[in-house]
Amino acid sequence: MNGKNDGRSPPPSRGTGPTAGPPGGEDEDEGAASEVDGADAPRRPIYVLEGNTLHTRLTRELGLHYPFVNAGMAFVALPPLVIAVSEAGGLGMLGAAPEPPPFLQARIQAIRAGTKRPFGVNLIVASGGGQDFTTRAHIDVCIAEKVPVVSFHWGTPPADWVKALKAAGTRVWMQVHSVEAAREALAWGADGLIAQGRQAAGHNRSAVSTLKLVREVRALAPEVTLLAAGGIADGPSAARALFRGADGVWVGTRMVASVEAHAHPGYKQRVAEGDAGDSDVTTLFGPEWPGQPMRVLRNRVVREWAGREARVPSPPPAPERIGTARLFPGLPGGDAPYAMPKFCSFPPTADTEGDLEEMAMPASGASMARIESVLPAGQIVVEMMERAHRVLANPIGLDAEAEEDDRG
Repeated sequence: MNGKNDGRSPPPSRGTGPTAGPPGGEDEDEGAASEVDGADAPRRPIYVLEGNTLHTRLTRELGLHYPFVNAGMAFVALPPLVIAVSEAGGLGMLGAAPEPPPFLQARIQAIRAGTKRPFGVNLIVASGGGQDFTTRAHIDVCIAEKVPVVSFHWGTPPADWVKALKAAGTRVWMQVHSVEAAREALAWGADGLIAQGRQAAGHNRSAVSTLKLVREVRALAPEVTLLAAGGIADGPSAARALFRGADGVWVGTRMVASVEAHAHPGYKQRVAEGDAGDSDVTTLFGPEWPGQPMRVLRNRVVREWAGREARVPSPPPAPERIGTARLFPGLPGGDAPYAMPKFCSFPPTADTEGDLEEMAMPASGASMARIESVLPAGQIVVEMMERAHRVLANPIGLDAEAEEDDRG
């Protein structure tokens, strides 16, 4: 998809991604959106139908076609995924791993080379292994590269970071797990909030279901941009979040199972084959960042230690190493093999070799229940948003509490 988002229907892209179908009437689009192309089926171009576009506070602020943001997943949401999501009309979000600032700058420059549309960078405010995951140098890179949106996860960013980013024209978001955390983020000046419910994959300390948290945060901050995170993987789940007051959706697990995600093929396939009960919250995985709760796929190692995380011996049981990975692929000095220790918290990527049954694979059960296959990211964005638009056009039942699957 090319061209400036100036309120007109953009010309169709002739890129590599498939689509929600040809432009036409509502019935024609619905039929196309409900079908999943086979692996060998010819790929159609993506068409964004301006008449069907969901306009929210988020789309107006950033000039987006769709209120869709991919979760900033470290090691998985690299430039190809960011570019694909932004080009499809959403906001691509780079997952900045604990990496040297020059690596972050190279990633941002790669994104800018691939799209002229808005994008963002997600940063983790935490420490582990004797280092801070995000430093002022990372903030300075985002400022120098004029990143439109920077989101923070876990800890509170220092006031000088926030002040510098906002002075440079960058919107600052915070991922929050409770109303109290939302109130604190607003106090230090967050422009937007990402309400992370307990269904969300990855590092998560929420005890509240996604839609309940969205309602509570919206009541606290009616005029602030609000995204919903956790259990959102198709049009109806996106529509419910928007109906409950979200200005957009923050989508993680569904995007793991995308062509452009830098996740291991076996990880993607497990997400596509998983169901609502196939994830657990555990503190098993470290040692890079020990003791942190993560929602992950329930594989062999998770089942083995479920409820016994506090009894893991030190040193841990065999095997000492579970595989190898390349933490910063494609960057000078970033391709060196990394030996993954037992209980490594890094997810298996396209470069990983080893036993996936020993690895941490962030995933939401509520999302996996809505995922059937691995698809191009652009197709996921368009089909999810166009379906959400149709559901919201006739929102019968969206206020029913039973509609939210919070089984994990």
